[in-house]
Amino acid sequence: MKACRFFCFGLVLLTPLWASAGWVRQNSGTTMRLYSICFPANATTGYVVGDGGTIRKTTNGGAVWDTLHPGIYNTLFSVHFPVDASTGYISGSAGKILKTTNGGASWDSLTSGTTQTLSGVNFPGGATTGYVVGGSGTIRKTTDGGASWVSQTSGTTNYLYGLYFPVNASTGYVVGGSGVIRKTTNGGTNWVTQTSSVTHDLRSVHFPVDVTTGYIVGDIGTIEKTTNGGTNWVSQFSGATSVLSSVSFPVNATTGYTVGSVGTIRKTTNGGTGWANQYTDTTYYLLAVQFPVDAQTGYATAMNGIILKTIDGGGVEEETAGVRDQGSGLGVTARPNPFVSYAAIPGHESERFSLYDVSGRKAGVFQGDRIGEGLAPGVYFLRPEGGNAKPLRIVKVR
Repeated sequence: MKACRFFCFGLVLLTPLWASAGWVRQNSGTTMRLYSICFPANATTGYVVGDGGTIRKTTNGGAVWDTLHPGIYNTLFSVHFPVDASTGYISGSAGKILKTTNGGASWDSLTSGTTQTLSGVNFPGGATTGYVVGGSGTIRKTTDGGASWVSQTSGTTNYLYGLYFPVNASTGYVVGGSGVIRKTTNGGTNWVTQTSSVTHDLRSVHFPVDVTTGYIVGDIGTIEKTTNGGTNWVSQFSGATSVLSSVSFPVNATTGYTVGSVGTIRKTTNGGTGWANQYTDTTYYLLAVQFPVDAQTGYATAMNGIILKTIDGGGVEEETAGVRDQGSGLGVTARPNPFVSYAAIPGHESERFSLYDVSGRKAGVFQGDRIGEGLAPGVYFLRPEGGNAKPLRIVKVR
């Protein structure tokens, strides 16, 4: 308990220093879990949904989140606005599907034909044809904007967490419990089994550009990648052991983000060869991430009503998890970390290290036996002087 209190105290001291860069909290107006987020056309107007029928909407990039009233109290797991901010769909517990055609001013309850929890909804390329997935291998499809829903055969009874149709309503993927991956190329008439390299739960799938290159994330830090439409899925090293709940590649198959439990955010800029940790001020379970138009402005949602926003691609990245260049200086450790007066780099005490603050400004150069001495409390990033390694985060608490 003492360690927890001390760490929280340190964060309070640091707040003014990191609040202008990286991932910053927004005021959501709720403490409910927020499972899903959707900014349909830009980084300004978006929606989040969660427990107890919670729906929040912003029209100013998250400066204010207004409460919308669906008239129900089901848990809402997924939100999708296919084309613009007017017509959208939400799926939730007990087979609930909601639809709005006026930007959330009112919501109609649709008849899904199931009482299974519906954890994902996706309308590929338009507001008419869409899919929902959920408990007991449930997949249902509509071709008339939700007026009717037809059951499809997934070939599994495992829980299905996520789905994604990259370019149209014909070719899509679903993922779920115990490593389940299914693919269709004919609008769900047939769902074909694909083989993952893991047997634990897979929670989110995303194909950034086309139906060829895609990513899946799941439990125990799992990240899987395919470059041939799922014929082969290859594991990547995420550097995390947490549950990874959501993945987003904003504009191409190179730069992407994944979020998960204990406040985890990982970023890649090389197609997943390496995943860098990004700093957040929370250890709450992050449940969804989206970068609406580019790789700079993004949002993440979490338990306890937390919404995070970045306008600089998540700020300074920490040391990359993945393939390492032995000559780059990666792999150093600062002790203690967090620290009060200064830290040391065991085995590198006589070497010099550059230190940067969260905005990327150089804060100074320090000997390896007295890192951070004389600096104000805050979050800093160090790397060997003159090197090009990804920085390692250190924290000075007072």
